[in-house]
Amino acid sequence: MTADTWQVVAAVAVFVGAYVAIATEVVHRVKAALIGAALMLAIGASDGDVAFFSQDAGIDWNVIFLLLGMMVIVGVLKQTGLFEYVAVWAAKRAGGRPYRVLVLLCTMTAVASAALDNVTTVLLIVPVTLLVCDRIGARPEGFLIALAMASNIGGMATLIGDPPNIIIASRSGLSFNDFLLNLGPLAVVLMGVFLVLIRWLFRSSFSYDAERAAAVMTLDERRAIRDPRLLRRSLVVLALTLVGFSLHTALHVAPSVVALLGAGVLVLVSELSSDEFLEEVEWETLVFFAGLFIMVGALVNVGVIEYLGEQAADAVGGRYLLAMTGLLFGSAVLSGIVDNIPYVATMSPLVDDLVGSSESPERVALWWALAVGADLGGNATAIGASANVVVTGIAARNDHPISFWRFTRYGLVVTAVTIALSWPYLWLRYFVLG
Repeated sequence: MTADTWQVVAAVAVFVGAYVAIATEVVHRVKAALIGAALMLAIGASDGDVAFFSQDAGIDWNVIFLLLGMMVIVGVLKQTGLFEYVAVWAAKRAGGRPYRVLVLLCTMTAVASAALDNVTTVLLIVPVTLLVCDRIGARPEGFLIALAMASNIGGMATLIGDPPNIIIASRSGLSFNDFLLNLGPLAVVLMGVFLVLIRWLFRSSFSYDAERAAAVMTLDERRAIRDPRLLRRSLVVLALTLVGFSLHTALHVAPSVVALLGAGVLVLVSELSSDEFLEEVEWETLVFFAGLFIMVGALVNVGVIEYLGEQAADAVGGRYLLAMTGLLFGSAVLSGIVDNIPYVATMSPLVDDLVGSSESPERVALWWALAVGADLGGNATAIGASANVVVTGIAARNDHPISFWRFTRYGLVVTAVTIALSWPYLWLRYFVLG
């Protein structure tokens, strides 16, 4: 699309206005996203074909239906009592102490995010976290923020762990093992630092009811299982779904299709009513994502993001250390402002031009800088990564709202520390050691 100057200016103004509304919470985030999307369509920055059918500048239906499918699976699992079982088990293993509980939950989240993907992981872990906090009398908001961040750090380690990695792999040809060997060690180090950092960052969340925590230690977690037969069926379907996620590249099946197939099979064998398995679907979160995708896609459509990327590429020239540094820090900043999925989708062709067909470590480092910057930069704000949006949506639905700025004041610290530690890793591995 060739956009007029007034459309470009208007699209930027609409996006900035919607972002400010979301950040200040003057308008509910779903309303802000929908109004922003409608205005983008009204000014012609996007249209029906682009918004609903464009792979590069429209709604990412793979993300929407991946979320929907996993939300249905979580809705069925909730009926079995599995989350209560895991909540009591985790609280007992941590001795009922909030910091120990948070370390255990964050570690579980990071590992699961690498094996699955961060959105699926938080959908499974967040209900457990809410129950654990209720059992020991702790406020859950800080726990939930930490889990979202742990999912983004852990998801960085593998090709399927974070949606931006899938986009990068598709464009660059990098394999699952390439991601694991190159970013896995960095993710482990950063998780270690993060687990120390949360002791200070979330110290205000570690007050709890000692009597309730002591009472948890006497509970038998096995008594929490309400429907063993449905649990067995659900775990089989969940396991097959997870295998499908791991093999989706080889099977040439999108993760969203795997999630919907898993949800369909589980609904069929569960014999639950629609009210029961749809109870956990976060409709507001899905609508917010759709509006956000349309707004960011409009910026892509009128050429704003491409223009910024080309200016950066021209400034870099053949100085690959400078390019790596710019991509790392620039991606961290921009991924905090716009969702990291459309950002990476836009930047990948530009990085591909810079890397070309070369396999030299200095050029390939640009791909890793883009992945690390986008994945970790997603921690900066409440809308920087899909996992953040899902977590804050579930928190609000359970009467534990997390404001944009509460998430962001923690997120900026975590992002700054993890990005600062990532630069020496990339420099040493690809520019010094080669």
